[in-house]
Amino acid sequence: MNSQTFLRMRFACKLTFAILGALVFGFYLQLETPRWSAMTAAIVAAGPAMVAGGEPFAGAIRHRGILRVIGTFIGCIAAIAIVMTFARAPALMLLVCCLWAGFCTWWSSIVRVENSYALGLAGYTALIIVVLASSNLSETPQFAVERCSEIVVGICAAIVADLLFSPRSIKKDIDRAVDQLMIDQFKLLKLSVNQADKEEIDKAWNMLVKSTTAVNGMRGSLMMESSRWQRVNRRMKALHSLSLSMITQACETFIIMQTTPELVPEEIRLLVNEPVENQHDVRQRLKRLRQIGNALPAENIALPLYSWIGSASRALLMIKGIHTNGSISSTENNVLNTEVVVKPASAEMHHALINGLRTFVASAAGCLLWLWTGWTAGSGVIVIIAVITSLAMRTPNPRMMAMDFMVGMLAAIPLGSLLYTVIMPATQQSLFLLLLSLGIFIFICGIEVQKRRLGVLGLLVGSINILVLSNPMTFNISTFLDNASGQAIGCIIALVVLAVIRDKSRDKTGRTLLNRFVSSAVSALTTKAYRRRENHLPALYHQLNQLLVLFPNDIGKYRLALQLIIAHQRLKLAEVPVNEELSAFHKKIRNTADHVVSSQRESKREYYYQRLLKEMSEYQQKLVEYDAPPKVTEPVRRLCDLLHNYQRAFLQ
Repeated sequence: MNSQTFLRMRFACKLTFAILGALVFGFYLQLETPRWSAMTAAIVAAGPAMVAGGEPFAGAIRHRGILRVIGTFIGCIAAIAIVMTFARAPALMLLVCCLWAGFCTWWSSIVRVENSYALGLAGYTALIIVVLASSNLSETPQFAVERCSEIVVGICAAIVADLLFSPRSIKKDIDRAVDQLMIDQFKLLKLSVNQADKEEIDKAWNMLVKSTTAVNGMRGSLMMESSRWQRVNRRMKALHSLSLSMITQACETFIIMQTTPELVPEEIRLLVNEPVENQHDVRQRLKRLRQIGNALPAENIALPLYSWIGSASRALLMIKGIHTNGSISSTENNVLNTEVVVKPASAEMHHALINGLRTFVASAAGCLLWLWTGWTAGSGVIVIIAVITSLAMRTPNPRMMAMDFMVGMLAAIPLGSLLYTVIMPATQQSLFLLLLSLGIFIFICGIEVQKRRLGVLGLLVGSINILVLSNPMTFNISTFLDNASGQAIGCIIALVVLAVIRDKSRDKTGRTLLNRFVSSAVSALTTKAYRRRENHLPALYHQLNQLLVLFPNDIGKYRLALQLIIAHQRLKLAEVPVNEELSAFHKKIRNTADHVVSSQRESKREYYYQRLLKEMSEYQQKLVEYDAPPKVTEPVRRLCDLLHNYQRAFLQ
């Protein structure tokens, strides 16, 4: 048995133990609907495995469970508040619940991805409680307490299962990834110095950006695992910024080599071209590069190349600390406290609005169907609609997520029928046989969910839902058929709403991102010390990743965005003459650039953009008047040319 098979088997055992444990605890505590505990354990444990394509790292299940508890409590409080306010107007009460679900989905679309889960839950939890308590609204607080109890039981079972079945630590993967990161940085520098083909540079740069982003993502998983990795977390955060700086400096070296190749001395070229296979080679090569860089006059070596050597030295210092998790030295502390990282603002406001609208319309359609037909399973339709639309919206492909649920829910009907009509009635005299029959099914789903099979997650959740596991257990065929058909119809309605309300925000989001690159490049024009300490690179590359996702085949947009990132870094290091007139001009230019980003109408955006071009032209003349050195005037001229040549891309 190879390691991958072992990990898949281990997670399948973990998932089986979590769901069955939640079910047993639910029966033992005499909860009214233990299936909610089992469903919670299934979603909390299987969701991260579906996303990761394998066993999730230690802490991921615990973190997701905590978010689920937070979201459930917020949703319960919202449900009680809505019932207390609109109890005398049931239709209006349901409408407000749908609005609440849409609002939470909108909010979850503009916050950090790892925190959006709690908001999505807060939205549909309120709707579930109000719908289930609609027959007797005075029992809403009791429903809320029971809901919270069931959720907590399911989460506790998932966390205990994760701890018992040897949680998978991410630390070894981090150690390997940071070592490979430095080797890839040297390869990119080699391509830049040797003036490789643009396609080859683009490929190496793209892969390195993805690797840097992946390493930074591991940082979150590591902190979920244990608080003892605090020092490693700080170093990885600094390494992320240093790695992005090195990528930018290597690409700028490539640009400089096209016009002034003499700024890259021959001895550095020869040294960079030597093969680098491991960390020992990296350290030796960097040591010799530092010796050559210190021996040469500053004007004989390109500034980006010199900066790259310094960034690489600091990155190696961080990597050594990541491996050892030792105490932070004074030298490391200086590196960690050098800059203030600026968090990126969301550019997906229109996309978030569409997501919220989809959730509201789908939930309202389910409520209308329920009120119009009076169908007993109508509440199940609403619940499934709310769950799918709330959780699917934050995924890169919401329609595919809804399709996964629909396929799984349809497949759950025949499988659930077999369990409900044949297997479960035969095991009523023995809890062991009941758990064994369910455990075999859950174990198989645990294997397949790690392979990202279409419909497996929906099959697992849908089957648990339609079995109506209750205390005491009853077998009512009409209730079963209502639940099964209700969740299938709910999936279909959600998918139809996603197809009808199309998300056409891609071009608008892409233009906003490009304009933010312009604004960031312009914001580097400053003489304020505190502004120069701001590190915008993580935010810029985060936006660049969004651009890659939105336009996977548009290499022109990537190159344009990268040139603006390079311009930002170059202007940040430029020694702009310090005087009040230029400081006032900087503020004026930044204000105009902000208006370009925030303008909604095309005519207004074009007006501010032309005004920005005019102000940048005037700024160039001001720099000449104040005898600014070429290290300042040259990058400003390059930025002006860039803004002038590509204004159509920024405006349309």
